[in-house]
Amino acid sequence: MADTAQQLQAWVRERFRLPPQAVVMVDERTGSVPGGPSRETVIVFWGDRQLTTRHHYRVFKPLADVQPDDLPPWWMKDALAFPPDWACGCC
Repeated sequence: MADTAQQLQAWVRERFRLPPQAVVMVDERTGSVPGGPSRETVIVFWGDRQLTTRHHYRVFKPLADVQPDDLPPWWMKDALAFPPDWACGCC
């Protein structure tokens, strides 16, 4: 699973044109949407040079099943951003 996570991190870096020092985390979790898939993949990254802007995205399938086409287009990166003081229960 580590190789799969590293591959997904590489896809995220490439897709969103992240700088080398950007932090990218991926994690497979139990599905949190009632009636939704039993497993989901959470993707979190800090895409700015100061590492202050957090971006968050979920794919409603297991980590091993995520493909590059499951990621939003690069130009949606700002829509995935959350303020520094924002907190959620999923990551």
